[in-house]
Amino acid sequence: MPDTTYDLVVIGTGSGGAPAAFRCAADGWSVAIVDERPYGGTCAVRGCDPKKVLIGGAQLTDWSRRMQGHGVDGDLQVDWPALMDFKRSFTEPVPDDRKRRFHAKGIDTFDGTARFVADDAIEVGGETLGFEHLLLANGAKPTPLPIGGAEHLTTSTEFLELDALPDRLAFVGGGYISFEFAHLAARAGADVTIVHRGPRPLENFDSDLAEPLAEHTRDLGITLHLGTEVTAIEKHEENVLVRATQNGQTLSIEADRAVHGAGRVPRLDEIDLETGGIEATRHGVSVDEHLQSTGNSRVWAAGDAADTPGLPLTPVATMESLTVASNLRGGGRTPNYDGIPTVVFTIPPMASVGHTEAEAREQGIDASVRYKSDITGWYSYERLAADVAAFKVVVEEDTDRIVGAHVLGERAEEVINLFALAIRHGISASELRHGVYAYPTHASDLPHMV
Repeated sequence: MPDTTYDLVVIGTGSGGAPAAFRCAADGWSVAIVDERPYGGTCAVRGCDPKKVLIGGAQLTDWSRRMQGHGVDGDLQVDWPALMDFKRSFTEPVPDDRKRRFHAKGIDTFDGTARFVADDAIEVGGETLGFEHLLLANGAKPTPLPIGGAEHLTTSTEFLELDALPDRLAFVGGGYISFEFAHLAARAGADVTIVHRGPRPLENFDSDLAEPLAEHTRDLGITLHLGTEVTAIEKHEENVLVRATQNGQTLSIEADRAVHGAGRVPRLDEIDLETGGIEATRHGVSVDEHLQSTGNSRVWAAGDAADTPGLPLTPVATMESLTVASNLRGGGRTPNYDGIPTVVFTIPPMASVGHTEAEAREQGIDASVRYKSDITGWYSYERLAADVAAFKVVVEEDTDRIVGAHVLGERAEEVINLFALAIRHGISASELRHGVYAYPTHASDLPHMV
């Protein structure tokens, strides 16, 4: 018999779990929440938020570099320990603050790894918790890599806690984690290498923007090995050696640390889904359109734990969590994945929403493409002495509907939100073109992009 039975048990205290817990508790439900890691989830504690704090310091030094000779004199340098202390001023209060918020709403908190012991009960920390409903929202972890010495890789969580920045860093994988950290580390003075097995990095982004970003990355002094398969990580006393093959040739990269940037997978392997009667794929728990488990109707999933069309992003996890909360209370909602933007926080950032040009063609969309490979001469970028800037907008010919937008350059992470709004609410290219925008702003460039 369970020690306690709850209306709702939530596994995960981040963006996929907390919103549903708060909503249901506010309606008078008995709610418990469980986490084996510090409370607050990936974004607030070991992901988006701390990363953006660190990148903010690097952005300032980069802007100073670009403005030398244009009214600015004297280079700025990143003080890594001081920047890390500033980062911790944001992250360290989160776990205790999040617990206080849960307790204030009458939510019971449990620390430890949850494991199903029945289709309506879990065990955590020696206690058995029964439930009427359970929400799985326990996030993701680095993808296990089938290479010798993978245990010597530094995770993204560990990278964000480094008290001192190593002189030499090698990143395994050419996705957004590697590129963001590589740009940060290079601006802070490290010698950086990225090793990627595919022919081009950032494969989920439009190639016409990913390629100039890759070239800009090389211009920063970052070594980028493409078409290169990592075969082993060797740990030596003071460093690591990354073994790889490229075009049949053996490559050895010596570094002080090698960082895992080769993707993430749902964190579900220790929870015993089989005992819980829960079906799953390698992308997460199998759910219906309402985010209810297809195998156990008591169970729901959100965020990285769920196999949905949504991108593994904080806003998506929040939307899915609120959708689950509504459906638990009889709402019958389905999540809307249209027009959700994603950003690579390199320096400068690259942002995307909707379809790439290739995806639009594959789906049979008769697309018209507005594309500029270099807009550094536009006032918005010239006044910042920008190194690289480009855009591509994909518009359906017959309807004038925007189906995709991709922006590389300063403030791309803000401009993309306007395109996302257009896609989500059916605002046409013509309507964007004839809008009136505050000037001079990056948003005022929109009429020239569509």
